[in-house]
Amino acid sequence: MKEKNDILFGFHSVYEALKAHKRNFYKILISKKRSLSRMENIETLARERNIQIQAVDPEFLDRMTDFSNHQGLVAKTSFFPVKKASEVVMLVQEKKAPCFILILENIEDPHNLGALIRTALCAGVDYILVPKDRSAVPSSTVSRSSAGAMEHADIYMITNTASILRSLKENGVWISGLDADGDTSLFNADLTGNIALVIGGEHKGIRPLVKKECDFLLSIPNIGLDIGQNIGKVNSLNASVAGGIAMYEALRQRT
Repeated sequence: MKEKNDILFGFHSVYEALKAHKRNFYKILISKKRSLSRMENIETLARERNIQIQAVDPEFLDRMTDFSNHQGLVAKTSFFPVKKASEVVMLVQEKKAPCFILILENIEDPHNLGALIRTALCAGVDYILVPKDRSAVPSSTVSRSSAGAMEHADIYMITNTASILRSLKENGVWISGLDADGDTSLFNADLTGNIALVIGGEHKGIRPLVKKECDFLLSIPNIGLDIGQNIGKVNSLNASVAGGIAMYEALRQRT
């Protein structure tokens, strides 16, 4: 049976979710041994929304979170709300300023997904698209990995990545895929205007059918490879690091 409630834990996830107003809160549980000074902001926001706060033994929170690092704070909430990727096509049509879209192609590690979402918010990404299948999805783990930044994001779920890319291209969006074997350097690419940046998964990168829909394949220079120092067979960057470099290069050009 599918759980009806989500469990958020850790200060930043709970605090940012309270501020973002995207989730319904059913109850907040605070450890009896937790310092109250850091919890004042949590308690203030909870009272404003008439959310029940309960003091419990820390062992109870340990069991609730499978002995994770809950920092003495757990919240029972609704699941993070997501939207349909088809909505982005309509938003692109309506948006007067150039849009910046991030498409995360099968990022399986929730920690990478959290880091990419946090960077996207910092780098001015307008829309974040995530596949519904074969991918990490917005969850409490992703929220913690993003230090709560995910709670403020608008995230759109994709059922068919190649199809949504075709729809975006029909509406004037240029698609750039980040690929270790890309024939254009990221730093020579034009990342202004209406763009969608596709970041591939940690193990297989961008799938062939999705890669086929990209207008450009961009690579990040790798000095170690250029001089033959493929130390430990590390021939590409971590997905969240590569995505961060690409998003900030786009931000640099767009500002």
